[in-house]
Amino acid sequence: MKFVIKIALIAVAAAAISTASMAAEFTKGEVKKIDLKQKKITIKHEELKKLEMPAMTMVFVISDEALLSKAKKGQTIEFVAEKVNGKLTVIDIK
Repeated sequence: MKFVIKIALIAVAAAAISTASMAAEFTKGEVKKIDLKQKKITIKHEELKKLEMPAMTMVFVISDEALLSKAKKGQTIEFVAEKVNGKLTVIDIK
């Protein structure tokens, strides 16, 4: 029984690691506009594979206002976008 529990724990840990690495898929893009008041950013981005979206220019909501300090208009960035409550949202910028 202990062996079965150990195997189950290893499987759960492996699945968690796999999910975490998939969640952090960064995409390159160019910042076209920043709207501090609305907490939105416009990015001309490459294909968003995780969201199955082709390359285009679009407006994203920002999950954390502090992320906007990492971006300036005209700057090339790498970012992670996810659908949060039905809205395309930037959750990380580097």
